[in-house]
Amino acid sequence: MFNLTSTAAEQIIHAAAELDDPQELPCLRVAAKIEDGEITYGMGFDEEREHDAVIEVAGVTLLISPPSQALLKGTTLDFVEFQPGEFQFIFINPNELPPAGGGCVSRSNGCGSCGSTGGNGGGGCG
Repeated sequence: MFNLTSTAAEQIIHAAAELDDPQELPCLRVAAKIEDGEITYGMGFDEEREHDAVIEVAGVTLLISPPSQALLKGTTLDFVEFQPGEFQFIFINPNELPPAGGGCVSRSNGCGSCGSTGGNGGGGCG
């Protein structure tokens, strides 16, 4: 359903270790919604809720709520270097919506904790 690269998993585990209670690795909630004709992404540490899909990947427990599950199906979360010293989380989503209007299609992937599909916005867990 949802994949996580080893690099992303390492960064998430590192960020979790910096929290107040590093003894227990928190769950990472991953979310997606359609906004202005594009898929936007969010992620953050959270507690499990009823009806969440709970996925264990590379030592990280991921939570995905029902409204996000279809949009995130087959998606991979990665942590990559865009420029020297500039790292960001990106969502690589095979379900990406085509851009509104005509013209050329640029396949940039969503980034970050409240990222968008339109380029190098970002942030994420760390």
